[in-house]
Parts: sequence; C-alpha cells; structure tokens
Amino acid sequence: MRNQIKQYINLVLKGFAMGAANVIPGVSGGTIALITGVFERLINAIKSFDIHALKLLFRGKIKELIEYIDLYFLIAVFFGMIASVVSLARILEFLFSNYPVLVWAFFFGLILASVYYVGKTIKKWSLSVILVFILGTAIAVVISMLNPATQNDSFFYLIICGIIAICSMILPGLSGSFILILLGNYELVMIQSINTIDLAILIPVMIGVVVGLIMFSHILSWIYKKYKDQTISILTGFILGSLSILWPWKNEVYRLDFDGNFILHNGEKIIQSYTKYIPETFNTEVILAISLMIIGFITIYLIDKLASTKD
Repeated sequence: MRNQIKQYINLVLKGFAMGAANVIPGVSGGTIALITGVFERLINAIKSFDIHALKLLFRGKIKELIEYIDLYFLIAVFFGMIASVVSLARILEFLFSNYPVLVWAFFFGLILASVYYVGKTIKKWSLSVILVFILGTAIAVVISMLNPATQNDSFFYLIICGIIAICSMILPGLSGSFILILLGNYELVMIQSINTIDLAILIPVMIGVVVGLIMFSHILSWIYKKYKDQTISILTGFILGSLSILWPWKNEVYRLDFDGNFILHNGEKIIQSYTKYIPETFNTEVILAISLMIIGFITIYLIDKLASTKD
C-alpha cells in the first residue's frame, strides 16, 4: 500500500512537471514525459478510450474498465498537470513580465539537455533515423519562424486551438503553448481564461483537447511501436529545432499597419516575430542567465537519473 502511494505521488509530480512545461512557450510536456519514462504508457492509456472501453462501461464491468484504460495512472498524471497549470499561470505571467531573459535562459538549458537525454534512447542510428532527425529539426525551425495570428475567441476556432495544441503538447519538442501563440490565442487561453476561470473559453478548448487526445494518441502509439527509433529521432529533432524559440536574448517585433503605426488588439501591441541577438556586455543579467541555463541542464540530468533509478 505504501509503495502504491509513493508510485502515485511520483506520477503526480511527473504530471506537475509536464503541466509546467506545457505552460511555457517553446517547451513541451511530451519532452518531460519522454525523459521521465511515462510517455509510452501515457499514449497507450489515452489510446485505450475506444469501443472496447465503451462495451466494458455499458456492461458494468467497472473493475476491468479501470484496468483497461489505466485509470489511476491517468488520474495521477492529469491531476498533477492541471494543478501545475492552474498554480503556475499567475507566477509565470509575473516572471515573463519582469524577468523574461532569465526565464527563457532556464528553459533553454532544460531543452538543450533534453536533446541529449531523449536522443540517447535511440538504439540504432540508421540512415532513416538520421534523415527523420534532420526533418524533425527543420520542421521545428520553420514553425518557430511563422508569424502569430490575431486573437480569435469564436467557439469553433477555440475547439481547433484545443485539438492542435494538445497534439503538439504530447509531442516532445513541439510546444503546445507556442502553437497557441501562432494561432493568436496563447494569452487568451493559457493566461486570461485560466486566471479568471472563463468557461466560455475553457469549455470549447477542452472539447478540442479531448477529441485531439483520443484521435492523435492512436496514430502516435502505432507509429511509436512500429518505428520506435525513427519516432524518437524525429522527436529529438523537434526538441533541437525548438531551441530557436527559447533563445533568451531577443527583441519583440510588433505588427504595423501601412502607415507604420502599431496594430493593437484589446489595447495591446501584436507581436509579429522576434529578432535574436548575442549580448555585447558580460553583465550581471548575462551571468545569471548562463547560470540558469546550467541549472536547467542539471535539472534534466537529475530527472533522468531519478527516472533511471526508479526503473
């Protein structure tokens, strides 16, 4: 009994880390799931919501249903994720507003380490594995260069946002939060609606999340089982390519109209893209940023070490 409690606490903590990652633009909860060893189990559990599960439900075979869908595992992980998103939304809003370079630096270190610790699980580097690694890197870099859309709170668009975002959230290296930025709805969905519990926004997004999870998990599970090394390779490429999003030193480029004036949405300037730069002076902020990169790298090392010990 005590061991079971420890296992579920461990799963809640992993879910919490995944939720924290999903809130950050450029970081994927799927990356944390892969490093902590719950990625395949998570995909298979979500995939199990199928016709057989419905038959078990309608026949009243609740015990078999719980085992079939790995319910307690899902509850533990998703409880941690939800608790993380709700509790960290305000904190991250404050940190991004006041210490953006330091926050980006920490997560740059996290993802840089993830490239190695995810990539090392590939058993055999064949030509196909190398090619899909290059493809995954290229896709992530191209996505990072796309310009964000304008905010849209229509019901069906929010469902689409939920579907696309959750698919990218469970894919290591593709950030659901960054996809929401490209779709124009990151602040609306991940900050405003969560902080104010705006059900008019959250309900359609959650509909999209459920639909996207069930549909995409079947596809990903099949590919992962049949082409495991190639799947991990392309996911590693996604992670490597996402580093361009997380580079700490960057300036916002705002969208302008034909007369050179800022285009506003709800009184706020619309970010079109970022210009990245290398700091010219070695000041206190740069030292802190590099230190946080190292701390981020060590964090992933410790997570991997802990996961290995548990195995």
